[in-house]
Amino acid sequence: MTDRLSIALAQINPTMGAIPANIDRIRTARAEAAARGADLVVFTELVVCGYPPEDLVLKPFFLDTVERAVTAFAEETADGGPAVLVGAPWRDGGRTYNAALLLDGGKVAAVRYKHDLPNYGVFDEKRVFASGPLPGPINFRGVRLGVMVCEDMWTPDAAETLVETGAEILVVPNGSPYEADKLDRRLQLAVQRVTETGLPLLYVNQVGGQDELVFDGASFALDGDRALKAQAPSFAEHLLLTRWERGADDRWTCAEGEIARPAEGLAGIYEALVLGLKDYVNKNRFPGVILGMSGGIDSALSAAIAVDALGPDRVHCVMMPSPYTSQDSLDDAAEAAELLGCRIDTIPIVPAMEAFTHMLAPAFAGRDPDITEENIQARARGMTLMALSNKFGAMVLSTGNKSELSVGYSTLYGDMCGGYAILKDVYKMTVYGLCRWRNGHLPPNARGPAGRVVPERILTKAPTAELRPNQKDQDSLPPYEVLDDILECLVEQDLSIPDIVARGHAAETVNKVWRMLHLAEYKRRQAPPGVKITRRIFNRDRRYPITNGFTSVV
Repeated sequence: MTDRLSIALAQINPTMGAIPANIDRIRTARAEAAARGADLVVFTELVVCGYPPEDLVLKPFFLDTVERAVTAFAEETADGGPAVLVGAPWRDGGRTYNAALLLDGGKVAAVRYKHDLPNYGVFDEKRVFASGPLPGPINFRGVRLGVMVCEDMWTPDAAETLVETGAEILVVPNGSPYEADKLDRRLQLAVQRVTETGLPLLYVNQVGGQDELVFDGASFALDGDRALKAQAPSFAEHLLLTRWERGADDRWTCAEGEIARPAEGLAGIYEALVLGLKDYVNKNRFPGVILGMSGGIDSALSAAIAVDALGPDRVHCVMMPSPYTSQDSLDDAAEAAELLGCRIDTIPIVPAMEAFTHMLAPAFAGRDPDITEENIQARARGMTLMALSNKFGAMVLSTGNKSELSVGYSTLYGDMCGGYAILKDVYKMTVYGLCRWRNGHLPPNARGPAGRVVPERILTKAPTAELRPNQKDQDSLPPYEVLDDILECLVEQDLSIPDIVARGHAAETVNKVWRMLHLAEYKRRQAPPGVKITRRIFNRDRRYPITNGFTSVV
């Protein structure tokens, strides 16, 4: 029995399916932990393959590769260095589990399986994993560690079983995606488990971007009295060393350690967007991004995020004016690119508009111009960006926000085209907030400049698509502060029309927004992925049928 223990929490950024590379990152973190005197290094959920692996888990040869890599790496722990607790998909008795594996003494010394498989929101684990039994503690060098994999901490059953079977320290490997304000919920749940069991708790969370999901890290240690003893930074790889001592009453206490302040509010949202874009571009090996720079607020924010994620040399902005583009928009787009230090080119779409007008004239004879001609402009811009992407390899970054995507105020195969929609889950009023926040703050590790990056006029002028003379967004939509509140009620909270009207909104307006939301589902199905920051991102959290006769209009 030992009376002292050093446990390192390794929040690293794995790449999905890159098993040898992920093992290398684990090896590097273990070496750093060894140099700092750790006895055990705890890694995140499914760190060997990345989380969430989705249907990769259904491929036997994928599981073969994981198991060979884990078995080979386990042999390295015979060197007398720290043991490691890693997450990996693991087969047992013909079933596949989400497992936590203790590697020590040159072998896989212990295995525990995730019991409570989440099957809501972005999670779909029941279709690829079997549920393991409620876990008992792992005896690690005389200390009984109660290992709960992610969701097992969100309900009391696993913790209750562990304390009843003699666990002394709770250890929770996680793959918990970022949402605004989720950090408080995690901490509250961890405090509940500590309160119920009287046991201290270690929580280690993945960091990095994986398609729509961003993992924010912010790993932490709670003592048995619920005091926060250590916390890692958010949105960055980090090795957090915690030191433990057994008291006269046989209870373990954690020494005071480093406590980083996590990014919250607008800062957290902005850093999530930057990390999500950076990892999507880099892990998919794009040389950079290209985006349409309109002189509006969405493209200005998208460009700022891209520059902070990738650096100005990997961001190519393109202004594509039409006869309806104002001089203010031209000037604002140029100023935004200049502030960010990135390239901007101007490619007028007038020749394309004229070509389509001439080509379609016989078919459109006798009909007045309408939204059709507006959509042709948007699609000409989309085609231009895609052509540049094909020629030079940069990924097209879509700039539409969640408010527009919700109500279909966007053009399919036009401004919706692209490889990634950075503002897909960001409501319009949050776009304004993020721009103001970024003008006053430089995020950690940002590759963009300090100071103002969004011109003041972009923040104050009325939003417009400039697809016809004197057009304004509010010609077609309610004011964005009204629209966003109604959408929050419909999308995030599933409130009924009467409930929303009771909040003070006009019934006519709420009904209009409901109809637009309902009709735009087919567009959202064809939208590119983007960073999840709210409780319900379209297509992963919120899944509605396109053919749908239900209506709640009153």
